[in-house]
Amino acid sequence: MATEVPQRKFKTLFLCTANAERSIFAEYLLRKEGGDRFEVYSGGTSPSGIVHPLVLEILKNDYQIDASDARSKSWEEFQGVEFDFVITLCDAAREQTPDWPGQPIIAHWSSRNPVEMTGDAADVRHAFFEVAEEIHRRVQLFVALPFEKLDLLRLEAATHDIGAG
Repeated sequence: MATEVPQRKFKTLFLCTANAERSIFAEYLLRKEGGDRFEVYSGGTSPSGIVHPLVLEILKNDYQIDASDARSKSWEEFQGVEFDFVITLCDAAREQTPDWPGQPIIAHWSSRNPVEMTGDAADVRHAFFEVAEEIHRRVQLFVALPFEKLDLLRLEAATHDIGAG
């Protein structure tokens, strides 16, 4: 009886400025949706040092994800790491992203910053939830890509297209 060869994990890094909202959503949503197929990280170009409490609350209550171990950290922690994918979630991070070793696929999936929302507590939570939903849909599309069947150029194009829609 032949044993199944383990599938390679795709090492993925999500970047944003503060690593406090969008990139944390993306990291934990891909961990859940991607299962064992991905090794997922997030970082910030100028980390805030804290994860926004609404991110943790929305992940827990709306997606049943315990992100209590999430932390805001610098992308510099990952210098020298060879990623398969580096995905920026805000324009500032896109402009500041360094060259990564190993020639990863670099894509940009811009989402608005929910922290900039004004209004009452319900309005602000709704803004965070909408950003989480947008990132969740993109993560679902990403996970659904037939990685094993696409050559590098087609995989790069498909990854880019996710952020364009």
